[in-house]
Amino acid sequence: MKKILACTIGNCVHVAGTMNFLTLAENEGYETEFLGIGISVDELIRNIKIRKPDIVGLSYRLTPEPLKALLKELKEKIEKENLEGITWLFGGTEPTGKVAYESNIFDKIFYGYEDLDEVIGFLKGKDYTQDEEYPRDLISRINSKYPYPILRHHLGLPSLEDTVKAIEKIAESKVLDVISIAPDQNAQEYFFRQEMMDNRLDGAGGVPVRTEEDFARLYEAAQRGNYPLLRCYSGTQDILKFADLLQRTIKNAWCAVPLFWYSELDKRGPRKLKDAITENQQVMKWHGERNIPVEVNDPHHWSLRDAHDAIGVAAAYLAAYNAKKMGVKDYVAQYMFNVPAFISPEMDLAKMLAKIEMVESLQDENFRVYRQARAGLASFPADLSQAKGQLAASAYLALSIKPHIYHVVGYCEAHHAATADDIIESCKIVRGVIKNVFLGSVDMTKDAAVQRRKEQLIKEANIIIDAIKSIGPDDKDPLTDPETLTKAVKLGILDAPQLKGNPACSGALNTRVISGALYAYDNNKKEIITEQERIRRILSFIETK
Repeated sequence: MKKILACTIGNCVHVAGTMNFLTLAENEGYETEFLGIGISVDELIRNIKIRKPDIVGLSYRLTPEPLKALLKELKEKIEKENLEGITWLFGGTEPTGKVAYESNIFDKIFYGYEDLDEVIGFLKGKDYTQDEEYPRDLISRINSKYPYPILRHHLGLPSLEDTVKAIEKIAESKVLDVISIAPDQNAQEYFFRQEMMDNRLDGAGGVPVRTEEDFARLYEAAQRGNYPLLRCYSGTQDILKFADLLQRTIKNAWCAVPLFWYSELDKRGPRKLKDAITENQQVMKWHGERNIPVEVNDPHHWSLRDAHDAIGVAAAYLAAYNAKKMGVKDYVAQYMFNVPAFISPEMDLAKMLAKIEMVESLQDENFRVYRQARAGLASFPADLSQAKGQLAASAYLALSIKPHIYHVVGYCEAHHAATADDIIESCKIVRGVIKNVFLGSVDMTKDAAVQRRKEQLIKEANIIIDAIKSIGPDDKDPLTDPETLTKAVKLGILDAPQLKGNPACSGALNTRVISGALYAYDNNKKEIITEQERIRRILSFIETK
């Protein structure tokens, strides 16, 4: 274990930067010791000889002129005392950093404007001032930073040219690790059938990519700065062809595909539910065979339509289970907080912990799970100042699950589509939250009420999973059988209030938020329906038919 000795020197009392650095170093496994503030050169030398550190970090943030004499004295005494084999660091302002540089003492100088990634990279032995050091695949990128999350943000402006310029600007800012390309709905559904496009809708919901060359331009735009990875939403039709296109053009960082959705269920595509499930499983398998990470983004789709918390947890397990059975090796589990927007933070956290426990119960040497957290869009107010507060607050809560990826939702999204400047500002807000969290925060996951709700949700989700198993055939795995899964939706085992009137499902579920949690609710009796009772009614109805 390497030892770091640090202090401020001369008459400098500005210690916050030093303490932050030492905290980061401790998180990376270094032994650290803070000598104090305003340490003289003689005192510093004496402590170095006694404590024998591997690294010495000095800080000075006052006017640069007195620093010249201090460093001249330090250099003379380093040479006199033969203090070889020590790595010397300096932290200060741009003017004091220049003086430090001219002294020829220091191996690394921090000028005060470095990104957190650069500091962490240094502690991990990486030099992120060199372009080639940036990892170019998802798992390597995660491993280079964890326990700090990599950041992701979506981008899709109504013009291809504007989107290219935005990617270039974001990449140069070095604030974002993954740019999620949002193609317009025309591209998602009709990229390979462009004669069917309604050109009046070009640019609706994202960037109008129409050729492979368009995707290639987006990729080239990212080859600068910190070389952010690119990924893209799944297509809603011809999705295997779309997956192949994304891999060839933008080196899709990971696949995002639903299990039940982009079908007649949400009407974002023309596919029948059973066909959609079958095809979505094929897409998972295709990526699994190529060792490309996969995200199955079903859980929040159910919650976005006001399904109660137990269904959200069960859906998270089903999504991960299907990915594993389709041969996916690296699984990105997305945890969308604030869905629905009026769930309490306490109960929201409990729901996510229940999902995590069930999903990660599937882990083994061939199936690795990476946590991705984000805020729900509907939780953001249109008032931009309030929205910045919501962005910070939601990030603080979500970081309690220790995500590998944090999906930043631009603070402005309830007001307007995020521009490059909006995305950069949003990422900087989240980076500030991350920095503070890693200085030490209360572990909200240990709260008794959170733990009680978590255990309740796991129990209820297993009732749902067992119900799906009970309606399946004996000769197939019911949890991956498209016919059984379709039946589970049709019967209402999986259901949501906003699906009412959709012939592909039951649409009979009513839910209500009570004490911050979302429950199945009997509107006639004005009471919560336990999951055991809800499933009993559904299965009893089958038996009487």
